[in-house]
Amino acid sequence: MSSTALPPNTYDAEPIPEAARAAVDAMLQSGDLFRYTAPQDAPVALLEAEFAAAMGSRYALAVSSCSAALFLSLKALDLPRDARVLIPAFTFAAVPSSVIHADCVPVLCEVGENYRIDMADFEARLADDISAVIISHMRGHTSDMDAIMALCDARDIPVVEDAAHSLGTTWHGRNIGTIGRIGCFSFQSYKLLNAGEGGILITDDADLVARAVIMSGAYEHNWSKHIAHGDNALSEAFARWQNKLPLYNLRLNNLSAAIIRPQLDEIPRRVRDGRAGHDYVASLLDQCPWLSVPAPLAPEERAPDSIQFNLVGMDDAEASAFAEAAAARGVKVQIFGHSKDNARAFWNWQFIDGPVPDLPQTRAMLSRACDTRLPARLTRAQHDAIAGAILGAVDDVMGTARAYGT
Repeated sequence: MSSTALPPNTYDAEPIPEAARAAVDAMLQSGDLFRYTAPQDAPVALLEAEFAAAMGSRYALAVSSCSAALFLSLKALDLPRDARVLIPAFTFAAVPSSVIHADCVPVLCEVGENYRIDMADFEARLADDISAVIISHMRGHTSDMDAIMALCDARDIPVVEDAAHSLGTTWHGRNIGTIGRIGCFSFQSYKLLNAGEGGILITDDADLVARAVIMSGAYEHNWSKHIAHGDNALSEAFARWQNKLPLYNLRLNNLSAAIIRPQLDEIPRRVRDGRAGHDYVASLLDQCPWLSVPAPLAPEERAPDSIQFNLVGMDDAEASAFAEAAAARGVKVQIFGHSKDNARAFWNWQFIDGPVPDLPQTRAMLSRACDTRLPARLTRAQHDAIAGAILGAVDDVMGTARAYGT
């Protein structure tokens, strides 16, 4: 490893492709920013068609955020008020928030030290009057989708995939987001495709997408612009739901779509480089006995833009000191359970009614689980600098002799 390179600013995004800049400039000249102004082939409509084709899904609906996509997914499932929705306790606050916005009740299940759903706890809670499930592939870590789908299919419980961090990840070669009834993705700046904000949902279910399209804000007959020639199932679904659903106005605008579309061709390269960088840094961190990077499950090929690792054998004071030492060396390491008001720590979700649930396994994991960004654009020297800063921070706190047994 090189010791001369300084750690990079991992919060900078890649430049937006030149094609997007040209499309945005033309749009600014015309002022045509609303997705439903054009009779057909608006940038948002083209993005939906291209994204669905890339994922291997029949339908896509672009909206204002992944949170909006999750909310619309639950509303499209037509769940009764106060329906219980099972979610992992390790996720972002937007997930339980979307459940509450949909007039449902979030039910949390345990997550193990590998950041994936504890299947025994999941199965036990699934029997407790659950109407739907949201699986968060948190930070791109895929839970056992074979077991999850078998359990949910046997009970006729719909599964929504929160794939905000998982664009490009596959499970048995199948794109994450296409396994459940609906998959939801993010276009926020720290995700694989960057529009600043935005999201999209995909599904093969005509009735579900028709409901979601109308509720997203396709008033009057604007929903007709979502119908491909000869798609009678979708036409019939729109006819069923016209004027029967509230409008939440969660549409994506043409500017955002124009920024995203040229990035679609970048997905394979970003996935390849992100995975290679992650695996290289993981191999360096795993040589230290105070750190552990959980291995992926066998069917999973991740598309990571960050790395997560656990602190091994450190107490709370040492863990906090490690994070401070890493920051002093130029690398931000977030310990999920130590960062004040962290939106990924379930005990901070005080908007959920009732007492904080007793989830000792997830709480223990969050108290030692670390998170550091590793965007796909980084060079090998920058990977070395990040790994070196993390390993150096361990030495600062635990001591070289203790860390390496010399």
